[in-house]
Amino acid sequence: MSDWQPLCPADVAAQRADLLARARSYFTERGVLAVDTPALGLAGVTDPHIDCYRTADGDWLQTSPEYYMKRLLAAGYPDIYSICRVFRDGERGTLHLPEFTMIEWYRHGMHLDAIIDDTLGLVGHVLNLRLTPENVPVYEYYALFNDIVGIDVKTCTIDDVAEAASVDDSLRAALGSDIDAWLDLILTTKISPRLPAEKFTVVQHYPTSQAALARVCPANPTVADRFEIFFGNVELANGYVELTDATEQARRMAIDNSNRRRLGKPEQPHDERLLAAIETGLPHCAGVALGFERLHMIAGNASDIRDVVTFAET
Repeated sequence: MSDWQPLCPADVAAQRADLLARARSYFTERGVLAVDTPALGLAGVTDPHIDCYRTADGDWLQTSPEYYMKRLLAAGYPDIYSICRVFRDGERGTLHLPEFTMIEWYRHGMHLDAIIDDTLGLVGHVLNLRLTPENVPVYEYYALFNDIVGIDVKTCTIDDVAEAASVDDSLRAALGSDIDAWLDLILTTKISPRLPAEKFTVVQHYPTSQAALARVCPANPTVADRFEIFFGNVELANGYVELTDATEQARRMAIDNSNRRRLGKPEQPHDERLLAAIETGLPHCAGVALGFERLHMIAGNASDIRDVVTFAET
């Protein structure tokens, strides 16, 4: 039996350790507190595009430390960050593993431009690059769709997006009338491949229907204060100016579960402790989730996520 050996050599593991140390130093230098959160919780996430692992005892492996970190913020914690293992069922491929490392952090009082700058600062610090909004292109989500595939996201129909996506009948039937699923497919297959190769870019102001846990932009109620950072066509980080309205958060969770039913997926319980924390008073803040292995892939010029981990046996 020879498959006991690690996937990557020791020098790649050493590079990983150095990159993690650089990430921690970025936060330490800025007074951001390192926190630990449970890997197991009483609830998963309602997002219909994320599937959670559940234990025999009924607990849920966490797909992100977000809910616990927001409870810390509501309890009065300062700026915080976490580097932890997270779990997502069914995510396997050259860029995906069901267990991976996430860097997640929250900063008090930041608006969208500030948290984008902070994220570029972290990535640049880890990779020893100078990344700022001045040398990293920032694109508007709506403008990308209009310029690259000729779609007006505000008014497009299913026929419009289906034509732009150029898919076969079986995929069209699978996506059905879920306009956001169509838009996500187009972003992945038509738009992100047109982003500058081997360079960082930012896409901001996603539609409110894709707000997730982001607030609606105060200056433009048709978009959410949400952004993503790409390297080439690969998504690296996803960030929000956070929603602080518990009633609206519960409404979005209910919509998520409605979409889960439509997709034939089991509903997920709302995390009532998260909702109670938001109701008590989640402060104005912005947060980001970043896939660390993808960052390591950039540093190591790797094409497969398995090239930068020691083991991946599930």
